[in-house]
This record gives sequence, structure tokens and C-alpha cells, in this order.
Amino acid sequence: MDKERQKSKPENQIQSESAKKSISRRGFLRGAGLTTVGTVALQSGVLGSPLQDETLAEQSIGPDAALIRLHVNGKSRSLAVEPRTTLAAALRDHLQLTGTKVVCDRGACAACTVWVDRKPVNSCMTLAVEVVGREITTIEGIGSEDDLHPVQRAFVDHDASQCGFCTPGMIMTATHFLENHPKPDLEDVKVALRGNLCRCGTHPNVFKATLAASKKM
Repeated sequence: MDKERQKSKPENQIQSESAKKSISRRGFLRGAGLTTVGTVALQSGVLGSPLQDETLAEQSIGPDAALIRLHVNGKSRSLAVEPRTTLAAALRDHLQLTGTKVVCDRGACAACTVWVDRKPVNSCMTLAVEVVGREITTIEGIGSEDDLHPVQRAFVDHDASQCGFCTPGMIMTATHFLENHPKPDLEDVKVALRGNLCRCGTHPNVFKATLAASKKM
């Protein structure tokens, strides 16, 4: 019976079904996983020259590294990353901007906080290809060793760090908060920084530093 049904089917239908069966599970997952990532980078026009001559339908990203451009601290930076590369890894490992720290690596502590379009994000939970074409600001971008930002200076003056791993994320969050809330009280500061965790327990000094910085900004 099965053979008779097979014979009764048009030849093109039989070929189509055969092609479907030949698609492996790995191939399907690879294609599905790269569709969104590829669309983001391709529509932004950020791929390197090897793919620029291909048509949009023929271009793809992964699993190997692709060339992208990120706008970081006011400068355009080119780097080759795999689609899975997080923004934190791209900043630290590819651009040597090691001020951004990775602590929990799961978006729970906010030590890796940077700004994307002036808004704080957890860079350990953000893919590098997701922020192509957007303005990225790291701790290196808000002040320098010779010209500290008022929040950075306040953290030094009020001893608001111990091991220092949470400090960059704290400063990025506190700075964003003060830029939008120039006259906070202690409760405002506590709420604003509630997502940034300090394992050393320096939160009281962090709050003092943030309040002090608000008077300088």
C-alpha cells in the first residue's frame, strides 16, 4: 500500500519530502539560532568587507567570527566576534576596556553595568551584535585618571569600595541616576542602587558617596 501511495505522488512532491528528511537537527538549530543575530547585523550594514558583495539573502553570520563595528566611548571600533560573544566579553577581551567587570555572569549583580544609548544595561547578558549602531559608554568613558567624574571622585573620598569588582557598575548606575535625579535623598539612592550588589558590604559608603556627588553635579 505504501509503495502504491508513493507512486501516486507527483515527482516534485517526492523530492520535496526527501529534502526535508535530509535536514539534520543540528543544521536546523544552527539556522534558527543565527537568523535573529544575522538580521540585526546585516540590516545595520556592519559586516566586514568579505560579505559586502553578497546579496542580503545570501549573507549569514556564524558560527565563525564576523567583523562588526561598535561605537564605544565616542569612538568607532572594529572587532571580529562570534555571534554568541557578549558585550562584556567584547569590551574586555577584544577592546581591552577592562574597567567593566564580570562577576556573576548571569545578570544578577550588575557589576558589569555599562550604558547603551545612555541607559544602564548588564553587559554580561547583552550580545555584542545587539548593540551595533548604538552608543556604548563604559566606566572609561565617563572620566579619566587625570579628570575623574564627580561620582568617581566621591567614591574615592568616601571609601566606597573594597575589592573593587562591583565599583565600576555602581558608578555607572549612580551616575545615570544622578543625571536624571539631581537632588535625591537617601531613600532615593537606596532604591536606585538596589540592583547593584556589593559582596564586601560597602553599601553605606556607596550611598554616602552618591549623595555627596549629587551636590557636585
